[in-house]
Formats: sequence, structure tokens, C-alpha cells
Amino acid sequence: MKLPNKEFMQKAIDLSIESAKNGGGPFGAVIIKNNEIVAAAANSVSQNNDPTAHAEITAIRKACSELKTFDLTGCELYTSCEPCPMCLGAIYWAHIDKVYYANTKEDAMNTGFDDSFIYDEIERGIHNRKISFEQFMQKDAISAFSLWLENDERINY
Repeated sequence: MKLPNKEFMQKAIDLSIESAKNGGGPFGAVIIKNNEIVAAAANSVSQNNDPTAHAEITAIRKACSELKTFDLTGCELYTSCEPCPMCLGAIYWAHIDKVYYANTKEDAMNTGFDDSFIYDEIERGIHNRKISFEQFMQKDAISAFSLWLENDERINY
């Protein structure tokens, strides 16, 4: 069994500390391939006015750009905190092999970063969520799926 690399986690932690000192969220992440850092990022939600600019998401975007692929199979993620639901989804979509984290979601919650409401919303039926969801024009939109399935050159992911 492979042991986690303290230097990689320290880099993620250092990014989180630097971000916290400079007005960003206290989160950092690095993505590793072949025992080398291919991407590193800190949370930049408030600096970029982008609610998706979490450290893990930004690191995934950078790694995909650097490696010129949307499939990060063979990569590991070191993150200063257990990923939120959005980042967790992105980690799975990116096919990252392993995640190492330092702080827990409870640590984050105790600091004001509480994701429990998102987990609660996922469990509710679509029509019982706090944000209203209403389906319409499905018959028009479904044609995009049909076209995608008919395309023999499509790239599955």
C-alpha cells in the first residue's frame, strides 16, 4: 500500500494558509501524476466572484489543461480539507484515483463552511427542494441526446 506524501499535503496546506492570509477561502489542493505536481490551486471564490472556484475544482481545471485531457486517471488529489459535494462530483467526473485530505467537513463546518444543507437537498425529491425546479421543453431538448448517440465520432466520458 502506497503511503501519502507529506510534501504534497504540506503544499496543499500552505496554499490554504496563503489564501486565508490574502482574503481567500482557507482551502488548497494539488494534483499529482507520476509523483510530480501537475496542478496546484487555492480557493479563489471571493477574489474571482466565482462560487465554483474551490481549490479542488481549480486544480482539476489546471491539471486537465496541463495534461490536455479531461480524464485524470492515474492522478491523485491532495487537499487541505475533505471535499464539498460539488468538488466530490468533479473528482468522480475527472476519474481521479485517490484523494488525501487533511481537515474534515466537520472542521469546515465549525469554521462556517457548512455543506450539510447540500447533502440534505440531494436527499429530497426534486420537487421538495428549497430552490424550485420546473421541467419544460424536454421534447425539444432530447434531440441533442439523440444526435450525440448517433455521432460515431463522439468521445464518451
